[in-house]
Amino acid sequence: MIRSELILRLTEQYPSLTHENATRVVDAIFGEITDALACGDRVEVRGFGAFWTTERRARWGNLTMISR
Repeated sequence: MIRSELILRLTEQYPSLTHENATRVVDAIFGEITDALACGDRVEVRGFGAFWTTERRARWGNLTMISR
């Protein structure tokens, strides 16, 4: 499911909720999750999943030269 499908489902399940307000709700929820993760917090949505960030060292790949 993508963001637009989530907004559509919300407006179908709650007919009094306009598309604009559903968009604001979804943006607010994702914004709060993003902000919490950016601060290093763990986010848990019961029945859905848990999200957190970790620090890893950089990966180094091989340089591939492309001739023209």
